[in-house]
Amino acid sequence: MEETEEHHANKKCTTKTRTFKSRTNPHKHHYQHPLLQYSSHFGFFNQNQFQSYSCYPALLPLPPPMPLQLALTPPLSQNQTFQTKTHLQKLSCKVNDPTLATSSVSDTQVPVVTITQAPEGLQGRKGLPFKGSNGGKIMSTTKQALVAARRPDSVGVEGPVISLLANHFLVKFDPSLKIYHYNVEISPNPSKEVARMIKQKLVESNSGLLSGAHPAYDGRKNFYSPVEFQNDKLEFFISLPIPTTKSSLPFGELNGFQPKQHQLKVFRVNIRHVSKFDGKDLSSYLSKEGGDWIPLPQDYLHALDVVLRESPMEKCISVGRSFYSSSMGGTKEIGGGAIGWRGFFQSLRPTQQGLALNVDFSITAFHESIGVIPYLQKRLNFLRDLSQRKTRALSDEERKEVEKALRNIRVFVCHRETVQRYRVYGLTEDATENLYFADRDGKNLRLVNYFKDHYNYDIQFRNLPCLQISRSKPCYLPMELCVICEGQKFLGKLSDDQTARILKMGCQRPKERKAIIDGIMRGPVGPTSGNQAGEFKLHVSREMTRLNGRILQPPKLKLGDGGHIRDITPSRPDRQWNLLESHVFEGTRIEKWALISFGGTPDQKSNIPKFINQLSQRCEQLGIFLNKSTIVSPYFESTQVLNNVTLLESKLKKIHRDASNNLQLLICIMEKKHKGYADLKRIAETSVGVVSQCCLYPNLGKLSSQFLANLALKINAKVGGCTVALYNSLPSQIPRLLRPDEPVIFMGADVTHPHPLDDFSPSVAAVVGSMNWPAANKYVSRMRSQTHRQEIIQDLAAMVGELLDDFYQEVNKLPKRIIFFRDGVSETQFYKLLKEELQAVREACAKFPGYKPPITFAVVQKRHHTRLFPFEMDPSSTQNQLFGDNIPPGTVVDTVITHPREFDFYLCSHWGVKGTSRPTHYHVLWDENQFTSDELQKLVYNLCYTFVRCTKPVSLVPPAYYAHLAAYRGRLYLERSESVAFMRSSSTISRAAPPKTTPLPKLSENVKKLMFYC
Repeated sequence: MEETEEHHANKKCTTKTRTFKSRTNPHKHHYQHPLLQYSSHFGFFNQNQFQSYSCYPALLPLPPPMPLQLALTPPLSQNQTFQTKTHLQKLSCKVNDPTLATSSVSDTQVPVVTITQAPEGLQGRKGLPFKGSNGGKIMSTTKQALVAARRPDSVGVEGPVISLLANHFLVKFDPSLKIYHYNVEISPNPSKEVARMIKQKLVESNSGLLSGAHPAYDGRKNFYSPVEFQNDKLEFFISLPIPTTKSSLPFGELNGFQPKQHQLKVFRVNIRHVSKFDGKDLSSYLSKEGGDWIPLPQDYLHALDVVLRESPMEKCISVGRSFYSSSMGGTKEIGGGAIGWRGFFQSLRPTQQGLALNVDFSITAFHESIGVIPYLQKRLNFLRDLSQRKTRALSDEERKEVEKALRNIRVFVCHRETVQRYRVYGLTEDATENLYFADRDGKNLRLVNYFKDHYNYDIQFRNLPCLQISRSKPCYLPMELCVICEGQKFLGKLSDDQTARILKMGCQRPKERKAIIDGIMRGPVGPTSGNQAGEFKLHVSREMTRLNGRILQPPKLKLGDGGHIRDITPSRPDRQWNLLESHVFEGTRIEKWALISFGGTPDQKSNIPKFINQLSQRCEQLGIFLNKSTIVSPYFESTQVLNNVTLLESKLKKIHRDASNNLQLLICIMEKKHKGYADLKRIAETSVGVVSQCCLYPNLGKLSSQFLANLALKINAKVGGCTVALYNSLPSQIPRLLRPDEPVIFMGADVTHPHPLDDFSPSVAAVVGSMNWPAANKYVSRMRSQTHRQEIIQDLAAMVGELLDDFYQEVNKLPKRIIFFRDGVSETQFYKLLKEELQAVREACAKFPGYKPPITFAVVQKRHHTRLFPFEMDPSSTQNQLFGDNIPPGTVVDTVITHPREFDFYLCSHWGVKGTSRPTHYHVLWDENQFTSDELQKLVYNLCYTFVRCTKPVSLVPPAYYAHLAAYRGRLYLERSESVAFMRSSSTISRAAPPKTTPLPKLSENVKKLMFYC
């Protein structure tokens, strides 16, 4: 698909009635190649003459000629459009083709089947798979097969009320307005920018046939119109001026001159009526009329979403559901050849107040639009001095790194005037000075001589390879003559420094963020900036939604105090508590431990005894025993050991042997962050069988009490202790459902995927489960690798089964109830979760005879764009000053902006130290435990206080948080094989199918039941 898109993107053009915005003009950038300073003198580049094309031939061959039936159409005058056929007959039956109607599904969609808890009479036949008489699985086909939990009550009531604003903007629509859906086929397949040019020209030139409508276009295959076109089938030929020069030479250049041309490219556009629909079903759905089985009318909702995206799409660069423009508050370099752009996110959502447009401020990284040579100097440290060393060549390893950095980036050339763009597929094997090609007469031409003869330009970086810009045939461009096109999202993995800078760009306090969002709604590029909404009788409010939330009260906590239990209620506004005068709830005894150091200066190493003494003292203050003497003398190794996996493993195994294979803890001190950290964790936890705690030498120089306490809490949790417990146990807080003698297991699950440019590495799934009751604060994990980018957990039944086994061994009972939190799933996956993952949990339970516990299955979402702001009715109030204008911990919202029918709520359980607090969205898909809103909200909020690594409530319910950490640990285990796979992929131009999934190494029995991942 990428090849097709770029294949036609190379044919983009400028016209006298130019429809490209400035962002699409690749020449409008801040970088000026030195060649451009004198290029107009030689007549092959003039920045002020975009309407005339160079008389020099194209450097590269254009794509193959258009299909024969298009090529044979008569010559056209520039910008001419004509219609060859109209199908006058109306379709007697208008079929709603589901493949066409959903050809571009929005990310805002929820499952096509809107699902709810089955009525009481159907509880015994939920439609989940069960074994038939022949042992096979039978799936019920009734609607009750997958029905998600409905809201159990009107609203939660616990906690004082707080007035809030949400970045949801009410959208009013006319339910009686019919929307006509047309399928659009454009041949040959154009790029997104050219497709929009075609649409604009088609509408301008054929107003009569389109009944005067200005249809909304999703940029792919869908037109939506408020009025019916004159005919159900229309066919047009649209011509656009494209500068072309055909060449059959392998390197794209012609030996000689050809006159400049404005050759017209002809596109065939077929429009076919698919369906029509009105908003009555959506209106009924939002107003809760009718039965619970009414599905969300996706077709109408998607059509309105396309309408509201039309104006921003024409003015901004779209990335997913967000729009970015360099005009929105400027850009900022974040280093490494990347630049941060401001933008906004928008999504149309069904809510309790009606249809709402969720709009939020957004930041993302783009490739900086500069020359390829300066880009590489910024991106790769080993090429930082490249401009001073023009004769420099690349080693094999360096070449792979350069190829990895440039692959799939689009560039344009600056030695001649053109608007063609090229995608980089790789690098040439040979250096530029060694490249030759055959001209039309079969004569071999040297590339560097060709540029000197034809463009009077001496190639400077002759020892560097050229860019290979064709997937299948040799087409080369010298690096120094190429510039990175503007507006390309940075898909590589951001470094720690880049991440810190991009986060800082997007870190606005609530008042500032609110002002930015309000500015977007009133600004020239926002969702209300065009006329499209008016044509479809849409009215979008420019005021944020006002609503009431509630503030849940913090739970009383249980700490240790020299063998006694001490209680504390977090009363500070930020809900933090300290351990200055108390112990952790359950401290461990660490008798046998060792220390290994990697790198460090002599002065830094001399601090080790002081560090051991102070850490031991701090542990003692917290009720943790850490022997003041290591079982063996500290080992001091060079940082290079971390680069050698075999040597590192032998060193760690030697320490274990010297400790008589009885080591509780290994502390590792590193000079700086190192990629060998991943190998160290994998070896320690799978080969050696010991939990480890890493820290950096720079932190040992300070040895603050807070640093030592944080270290002690993590160590205590990893070796089997716990920091805090709820003073009033969960059964005492929710007595209607929970009992001390009926244990409950809390489970969390998450999947982590490789970074976007990695086409090979497996995804990693992790599931955790609580192993004690009623404290529910110790979690065991299971991890599996699975198919590349597969979101649904493939081996969930086996992992849940193992956790249930472990729970039985610890508690001597199987859990009476299962409460399952699934992290990181979008709304489009909800249906599959119920169909596959809920069933997998049931399969795991079925392995135990007669075991059918009630299950609550909730999705936990952090990556959403709903933000809550305190509404200041009294500007002189000091309440908001306590929280820096952020909402307080415990703020819960389950009205107005939540789902109109289903069981969901937003909970901000943490204190926002920086930026604007992001509440966590909890969406209950299945609830056989029949929680009330208050019960589940209290349960989740109380659990947020039991996280082992800190003394404050966290933003994510701990089972989901631990699953995220465990999945990340599994990713670390694969890091070495990831890099091998990526190197393998970088040696080829075309993408291969993902290889067979690499299994994760098995955990050692010594660490399997510990929280080694936290």
